[in-house]
Amino acid sequence: MTRVLVVDDEPGLRQSLGLLLSDAGYDVAAEGDAQRALERATTEPVDLVLCDVRMPGMDGLAFLRAYRKRGGGGLVIMMSAYGGEEAALAAMKEGAYDYIPKPFRPDEVVLTLRKAEERERLRHTVAHLRAQLDIGGPAARAVVAESAAMRAALDLVARVAEHKSTVLITGESGTGKEVVARAIHRASPRAAAPFVAINCAAIPENLLESELFGHVRGSFTGATSDKPGLFEQANAGTLLLDEIGELPLGLQAKLLRVLQDGEIRRVGDQKSRRVDVRVLAATAKDLGTEAVAGRFREDLYYRLNVVTIVLPPLRERREDIAPLARHFAADMARRLGRALELSPDAVRWLEQQPWRGNIRELEHAIERAAVLSDKSILEPADIVPPLHNVERGSGGEVRPGGEGKLKDQINSAEKRAIQAALDAADGNRAAAAKRLGVSLRTLFYKMVRHRMG
Repeated sequence: MTRVLVVDDEPGLRQSLGLLLSDAGYDVAAEGDAQRALERATTEPVDLVLCDVRMPGMDGLAFLRAYRKRGGGGLVIMMSAYGGEEAALAAMKEGAYDYIPKPFRPDEVVLTLRKAEERERLRHTVAHLRAQLDIGGPAARAVVAESAAMRAALDLVARVAEHKSTVLITGESGTGKEVVARAIHRASPRAAAPFVAINCAAIPENLLESELFGHVRGSFTGATSDKPGLFEQANAGTLLLDEIGELPLGLQAKLLRVLQDGEIRRVGDQKSRRVDVRVLAATAKDLGTEAVAGRFREDLYYRLNVVTIVLPPLRERREDIAPLARHFAADMARRLGRALELSPDAVRWLEQQPWRGNIRELEHAIERAAVLSDKSILEPADIVPPLHNVERGSGGEVRPGGEGKLKDQINSAEKRAIQAALDAADGNRAAAAKRLGVSLRTLFYKMVRHRMG
C-alpha cells in the first residue's frame, strides 16, 4: 500500500485529506510541524509527500531541500494557496514532482497522486530492465535465450512484470522456472522489496502452513514464540510458490482466501493480517488435468492461471544449448579465477545430448567438467556424459552404450557410474563405495585411474 505523508499546519485540512486519501486506498500519516515531518519522512518509509508551501518556521521549500539533502526518496507534491504559486514553482525547480493550488477538488488530489504513482512505477521498471541488460550487474544470471519459444516467453515476462497479476510458470524440472520468476520480480516496481521462494514439495505438510502463514506462541508443541510466515516476509514484494501442484488440498483453500482477500492468519491466531504480496506459482504438473482428477482445486487453478508462461524443455530448443553452455563456462571461469571456454567440438557434442534434466543438468555438467579438469579449453572427453546416456541391463547393471572399442566403452561407463554414485551420495566417498558394492580402497583406485580427483 502506498504511504502518503501530509504536511500542513491547518488541522482541518490534515483531517480532510486524511479521510479522502484513506478512502482512496492510501496509508496516510499527517504532521502539522515541518520539522517533525522531516524527521518522520527520513526515518519511516514514505512514498509520497503532500506539503504546504507556506508554514510557520520551516516552509515547504526549506522542507524539500532538507528532505532531499537527507536522502529522502519519496515524491514531493506541493500545495499552495493563492499567491503561493511562485514558491510552488520554485519548489518544482528544486525537485518537487508537482503542485496543487488551494482550494482544490478531491478528485484533483487523488488524480495527481495516481499520476505520481504511475511515474514511479515506470521509473522502477525502466531502471530494473536496464539492470537486467547490464551483464556485469547483479542481474548477470538473467535468462539466456536464442530460440523463438524462449524469446516469446521473455516478451511475456516483460509485459506482465509491471502488473500485480498472478503468473503461473509451467515447464519440466530444470527448465529455469525460478530464474524466470526472479526476472519478473527484478523488472517489476517491487524489485527493491523481498523476493521469497518456497518449494511446496520440500516441506512436510504439518509444517507447511506455519511456514507460509506463520504461527503464534503456544499454537503447537515447539511454538515457543511468534513467527511471521513467508507471506509476511514477502510483504510489498514477490512470493514464488514452486511445485504448487504438491500443495495439500487443505492449504489450497487457505491460499485461495489469501489471493482473494489479501489477508493471512497465523496458525493459532484469532486475527487476520493484511499483506501486499505478488504471487507467482511454478509447476511441472498439468494443473488443469490435476483439477479434473480432483487433486487440485479448480477455483484455485483458475485464480492462479491469470497469465501462464510455458517454458519448453531444452531438447525442444537446441539453439539455446550453445549460448547457455558458454554462459555457464564463463560463470565458472569467474568463480575459479582462470581462463575457461568450450571447444567447437564440445559445443557440438553438448548440442547432441538429450538433456532430460534440462538447463540444470547442463549447468551441472559444465561445472563438473570445470572443477575436474585443469584445461583452459574443455573438449567432449572432459565433460561427463549425462547419466541417462548410460544403458542398464535387466538387473540394473550399467552397460556401455554408443560406439568405439569395448574397453573404452567399459571405462566410460564405469566412470559415469562412479560419478553418479558420488552425486547421489553428495560427494561422500564411503557412501558412494557402498552404493557401488566395492571397498573404499577400490573406489579410490578407480577414481585415480579415471582422473576423477
